[in-house]
Amino acid sequence: MPLGQFPRNLWVLTMVVTMADDSAAGAAHAKALPMLAGRMEWTLKAILLGERIDTRGLGAAAGATTTPVTLQPPEGGLAFVFRYGVVVLVGLDAAAERRMVESLRGRIVAPEESPTTEDVTIVLGDGSADAAAATDAVVLQDATMEHLQIVANVLSKSVVLAYQESAIAAALDRIEPFVFQLRDRGGVMTQGAALLRQIGHVLSAMQRMTVRVEAEDKPDLLWDHPQLERLYARLADEYEIVERSRALGRKFTLINESVTSLLQVVDTRRAIRLEWAIILLIAFEILLSLYDIFVRGAH
Repeated sequence: MPLGQFPRNLWVLTMVVTMADDSAAGAAHAKALPMLAGRMEWTLKAILLGERIDTRGLGAAAGATTTPVTLQPPEGGLAFVFRYGVVVLVGLDAAAERRMVESLRGRIVAPEESPTTEDVTIVLGDGSADAAAATDAVVLQDATMEHLQIVANVLSKSVVLAYQESAIAAALDRIEPFVFQLRDRGGVMTQGAALLRQIGHVLSAMQRMTVRVEAEDKPDLLWDHPQLERLYARLADEYEIVERSRALGRKFTLINESVTSLLQVVDTRRAIRLEWAIILLIAFEILLSLYDIFVRGAH
């Protein structure tokens, strides 16, 4: 089964017990959200907007932290803004989503042309397995800010990993033909300029992913709310955050080694051309010397 894919009902059934226990344990430490009052179901939607979002001066943000900036649109709902380029929207309709994204436009560094998205449905209920299976959603007993931040944190990491998985797959597709040429022919048949352009595309894609997110880092929120540790651990496990992050690390290493090998091929080509140029110059110099000795010397 591919990473990130698992039976949805199994996911729901395993999630609901832990969430119910953690909700009960944290009830004394958190308050229900008035902006979501009266609603029993809403959607968390994570959108990868760009390489980074400048959160300075935005909402209640203060300094570099993994805790997201929390915004409350006037029409209701919530928005969690993460510095690594993701905004997670809670309970917003399509028009409100567009307005929120547009309000962040000036803060986005290297915006994505086609933003990657991922969503999950949250249901406020009694935490029973039957309710979870019936709605095919994550069931929470309490609509608290802390619980939503935990879900938003994991969802934001998942959408970044999904983008990186797609980008790395594209980079491997670019490199693969050259690797096959090295294996089958003992060299790269592609012209130097074309090869360098392909390597440039790969390096550009890698550069855009190096400052994304430390997927294995736990949110700072858990320091103040340790009772949510189990909830975060279960979500991270179900979304396979650690496994996907480590798999990406291995693919990064493979791509780096492949690019290094291809650059060595380019350097070798240049060195061979330079050696031939030197040989030709020496041969020309020898011919000139022989001409001086035998032709001019005869006169």
